[in-house]
Amino acid sequence: MQIAKNAFGISRPNPAVGAVIVHKNKIIGEGFTSVYGENHAEVNAVNSVKNVDFFKESTIYVTLEPCSHFGKTPPCADLIVKHRFKKVVIGCIDSNSLVAGKGIERLKNAGIEVIIGVLEKECREHHKRFFTAQEKKRPYIILKWAQTKNGFIAPESKKNQKPVWISNQYSRQLVHKFRAQEQAILVGTKTVLDDNPTLNLRDWFGNHPVRIVIDKDLKIPQNLVVYNKSVKTIFITDVKNVYNSSENIFFEGIDFSQKIANQICAILQKHQIQSVIIEGGAKTIQTFIDENLWNEVCVFESDFTFENGTKAPIFSGKMSSQTYLKNDTLKIYTND
Repeated sequence: MQIAKNAFGISRPNPAVGAVIVHKNKIIGEGFTSVYGENHAEVNAVNSVKNVDFFKESTIYVTLEPCSHFGKTPPCADLIVKHRFKKVVIGCIDSNSLVAGKGIERLKNAGIEVIIGVLEKECREHHKRFFTAQEKKRPYIILKWAQTKNGFIAPESKKNQKPVWISNQYSRQLVHKFRAQEQAILVGTKTVLDDNPTLNLRDWFGNHPVRIVIDKDLKIPQNLVVYNKSVKTIFITDVKNVYNSSENIFFEGIDFSQKIANQICAILQKHQIQSVIIEGGAKTIQTFIDENLWNEVCVFESDFTFENGTKAPIFSGKMSSQTYLKNDTLKIYTND
């Protein structure tokens, strides 16, 4: 899984798979999924080995079942069969209907020993974004906010159109790491009007996330940063406000009298977005909580207070971890 993590943020919408080739108890090859349309993990692992004669007596370990269909690249199962690997150890079965056991069947039919379910729980956790998109037909959803010690996420008023930082610099850098790991970032109208955020990566290396902005009445002026076309941006608006899309700017309409979060998930699925981090504001986050459409909540709590302001969203979940970042505390909750 450590090797597979190298593919986070670059392989999507393909899963971030890792592969290791072992010959006589010695690792001779490694690989992880390349950018979409290029080599899968198994191909990169095979290409890292100079002597292909070793493969006949080798085991290849993969976090996810090798693919068995033609897409942007040929089937990885065929490559493994071609090189006559002795054994394949698979972390978990691919639930994509195009694969779903067909890769395993192809390997077994070729006389290759296949072992399934090694570190399966850990592999499914690693591939949680991919599995959520495949099995629930929606993105993996992370809700994130920073709050004061007395539970406010924003002051009652402020002077400038820019964020008021509640968390410290270490927390903010970690947030950028989170952004690098997720495919999209979503905010509501008020957040954009109040803060004019860039919604990109600045304190971590990686690809900028797709920007998703809820703007029912298209009130956000086009001179704000979210309209700068530097990254794909999708505006969720009322159906009557949908305009033709232009370079990197897309408009998608929903019925705001119906369940909003559910409709947004359908749009993100349409755009092949497997994960999204929702950073505000309180109303937007609460909408996803109320429709029970979330997987994780990440709360950065500072040690200072506001006298008045916007209260943090209300939710119920199981705390899975707690991390101290100088004077901040990060609490992560999961939705059972």
